[in-house]
Amino acid sequence: VQLQASGGGLVQAGGSLRLSCAASGRTYAMGWFRQAPGKEREFVAAISWSGGSTYYADSVKGRFTISRDNAKNTVYLQMNSLKPEDTAVYYCAGKRTISTILKTEYDYWGQGTQVTVSS
Repeated sequence: VQLQASGGGLVQAGGSLRLSCAASGRTYAMGWFRQAPGKEREFVAAISWSGGSTYYADSVKGRFTISRDNAKNTVYLQMNSLKPEDTAVYYCAGKRTISTILKTEYDYWGQGTQVTVSS
């Protein structure tokens, strides 16, 4: 399964962006991660196969919303009230089996999309 992330760009602080990640086949849980320059990759958000469970990093709770459309094999990340510290390359990831572990152990990874938030 291949994942294609899109939707990144340059936005001013306080603005919004919507990231999309299209999968070439079925994936179960899906997640978003990000990596800022000089930092390790970190978990941002995840959603279960049914969409009934979602998880967020504390740093994005209340500002970001993850959702999915299984008919389109696509997951979204709506990012509102963006801050300069949200600047990073955002990666989507997917699992090939059902799992209750949503923050780690992903099997498929997209190529990343750059998000830059100016102050």
